[in-house]
Amino acid sequence: MSSKPLTGTKVFLMLVAFFGLVIGVNVTMMKLAIATLPGTDVDSPYAAGLVYDREISAAQDQAARKWKVNAHIERRNDGGASVQVEARDAGGQPISGLKFGGRLERPTDKRADLAVELTEAGIGLYRGSAASVAPGQWDLVIEGEARGMRVFMSRNRVILN
Repeated sequence: MSSKPLTGTKVFLMLVAFFGLVIGVNVTMMKLAIATLPGTDVDSPYAAGLVYDREISAAQDQAARKWKVNAHIERRNDGGASVQVEARDAGGQPISGLKFGGRLERPTDKRADLAVELTEAGIGLYRGSAASVAPGQWDLVIEGEARGMRVFMSRNRVILN
């Protein structure tokens, strides 16, 4: 049996190759992770900060109106989803004439977000649908407008089967 002796040079080269491979894989994985998910929740934190006071004021105005807005979402067998919103004022009377819009947002991937156009189907009753809604967790965002101004906004986590 002819075996070559293990020398210090061979051990050094094996250590350099091992750590070089580990560092190379780590750098590659880090670059891929940063390129695919930058880790930001909003595109411009500065712009989001500028509208923060307006959002607080709008939330206080919404709370003062004491509206009761109920949303129901159901995933259909064809893969779509039906959304129904019922809006009532503080006295329990249906609210009509609003323009409601909705969005289904994936908590983990903004690329999968879907818009839901809601139309008034009756007094205070708004309906819409979205096609090709995958099962799983979604955030249902409902926004109501009157005279071009947002008067209602809610965000609720839903699980669609």
